Amino acid sequence: MRQAVEVQVIKPNKNINRRTGKEAKKKRVAAYCRVSTDSEEQLISYKSQIAHYEGLVKANPDWELVDIYADEAVTGTSVKKRLEFQRMIQDALEGKIDLILTKSISRFARDTLTMIEYTRKLREYGVDVFFEKENIHTLSNQWEMGMVLMSAVAQQDVETASANTKLGLKMKMKRGELVGFNGCLGFDYNKETKELSINEEEVEIVKYIFETYATGVGCHIIAKELTKRGYRTKRGNPKWGDSTVRGIIANEKYCGDLLSGKSFTVDPLSKKRLANFGESEKYYIKDHHPPIVSRELFDKCQEIRKRRNVNKTQGRIDRYSRQYTFSSKIKCGFCQGGVGRRAWNAGTKNSKVVWHCILSSKHGKKNCPDSKGIHEKIIEEAFVKCFNEMCENNKEILEDFLTTVQEALETNDNKKELATLNKKLQQLETKIKKLVDLHLDGAIERDIYNEKHTTLSRDKEALNQQINELRITADEEIAINEKIKEFRKLFKDNQILKEFDKEIFDSVIDHIILGGTDEKGNKNPHLLTFVFKTGISKDIDGSKKAMKGKKNKGKKISSSQASDACGVLLATY
Repeated sequence: MRQAVEVQVIKPNKNINRRTGKEAKKKRVAAYCRVSTDSEEQLISYKSQIAHYEGLVKANPDWELVDIYADEAVTGTSVKKRLEFQRMIQDALEGKIDLILTKSISRFARDTLTMIEYTRKLREYGVDVFFEKENIHTLSNQWEMGMVLMSAVAQQDVETASANTKLGLKMKMKRGELVGFNGCLGFDYNKETKELSINEEEVEIVKYIFETYATGVGCHIIAKELTKRGYRTKRGNPKWGDSTVRGIIANEKYCGDLLSGKSFTVDPLSKKRLANFGESEKYYIKDHHPPIVSRELFDKCQEIRKRRNVNKTQGRIDRYSRQYTFSSKIKCGFCQGGVGRRAWNAGTKNSKVVWHCILSSKHGKKNCPDSKGIHEKIIEEAFVKCFNEMCENNKEILEDFLTTVQEALETNDNKKELATLNKKLQQLETKIKKLVDLHLDGAIERDIYNEKHTTLSRDKEALNQQINELRITADEEIAINEKIKEFRKLFKDNQILKEFDKEIFDSVIDHIILGGTDEKGNKNPHLLTFVFKTGISKDIDGSKKAMKGKKNKGKKISSSQASDACGVLLATY
C-alpha cells in the first residue's frame, strides 16, 4: 500500500513578471484614455480622465505609474489610427506594464473581434486590463464571456451612432447642403458658408478640357497635352492621367449642379466606401452654384462620353449579333433613335424590305412625323454610289489624311509606358507577398500588417486602373492601324464597286443616319448620311428621283474635313 505523502501548496504570486520571472516590488500600472471628437466638452472630459488616473495610481502604494496613453479626437472603430493605443500595446508586450486601467470597454475598442484579440494577447503576456465601468479584470476566470457580451453591446452602440450620423447626413443632402467635399478643380470651398466659388486660375484648364473633348479628342490625348503644357491637377500633380480628365468631364458640378450620395459606407466598423450604383439614396440639385461651362457644352460632352462607353461594351456584341447587314447600323436623323427592318406586303409578289424609324413604326407616326421608310435596295445602291465617289474624287486627300493619322500614332509612347507600369505592378505584388509571409511568420503585428496591406492594395488598384486604360488605348491604336490598312487596300487604284459588298461595307462604315436637313434647310426623310470609320461623312439623296437621275460626281472632302476626321479617329475612347 502506497504511503501518504505530504503536498506543500505554493500560493500564486501575482506580482511575478512573466518576461523576467522575477517578482516586481510594485505593480506597474498604465492608463488608457480616449475622446472621439475635438469639441470643447469632450476635451474637458479627456483632461478629467488623465487627472483621475494620476490620482488613482498615487493613492495605491503598491502601484507605480508607467505612463498615461491618450488619444485625442480619434475614432475608436479603427485601432490603426490610435497611435497611443498601439504604443501602449507594444510597451505591454515588451514587459513594461502589468496592469492597464481604462474607463470602459467602448474606450478600449468598439468591435468584438478587436477586443478579444488584444485582451487575449495581453493575457498571454500576463498583462491585466481593468474596465472600471463594467468592473471586469481580464485575468479573472469569468472575463471572456463577460467581455464578449460587453463588447457586443459596445459594437451595437457604434452601429447605432453610425445610423444616426447617416440620418443626419441625409437630412443635410435633402436640404441641398454640400457634404463630404474633397476638392474640385476650378472651385474653392468656403468651410464657414459651405459654398463653392470659382477659382479663376484653374477655370481655364476646366474649359479647355470640356471644349477639346467636345471636338472629339479623347481623354488620353487631353491628359498628355495638359501634362505637356505644365498644368497641375487640384492636388498639384504635374502628370495628368486619363481617369482624372474623365472624372472632370463626368462631374456635374461644372454645369452648376450638385449630386450628393455618390458613394456610401458599407458598415461602421470597416468604414469601407463603395460607389453608389443605386444601393443608397442620391440627391440631385440643379443650379446649386455658379457654373464653369454652359449646360449645352456639358450635355454634349456627356453624350460623347456615354456613346464611347457603349462602344466599349457593346461594339463587339453588335458585330457578332447583327442578323442583317444594316442591323444596329442605322440611326434616325430626326429623333436620334434606332431604325429597324420591316417587310411591306409580306407574302405577296410586291413584298419589299424597308428600314424605318422604330419610334414611328411601333409607337405611331406622331412620335416622329418627319421620318419615312426607305427600301433596303436603295440603301445598298446609295452605299455603292457613295463609296465610288469617295474613290474617284478624294484619293489624294484621303492618303494625306491616313498618313497624318499614322504619323501621330507612331509618336505615341504607350507601349513603353505600359511596360514600365507592368514592371511596377510586379514589384508591388512582390512586396504584398513578402508582407503576407511576414505576417504568417508572426514577424509583424496584425495592425501593422493591415495598415501596410491596405496601402499597398490601394496602390495596386490605382496601378491596375492606369494599365487597363493604357491597354484600351493601345488596343484602339492597333485597331486604327488596321483600319488604315483596310482603307489603303480598298481605295488603291480607284477600285470601283459594281454591286453592294457586305464585307466592304462593314470594313469602312461606322453607321448611317436616315433622314435630315439638306443644304437649303429643307427636311429630307430619304437623306442618307454615311459615316466612315475614319470620321468622314458623306450625304447621298436616297429618294427615287435622285437615285434614277444622272450620276452625281460629288464633291471632294476639304482638308479641314480630313483634319476633323483625324481628331475623331485619334480620340481615345
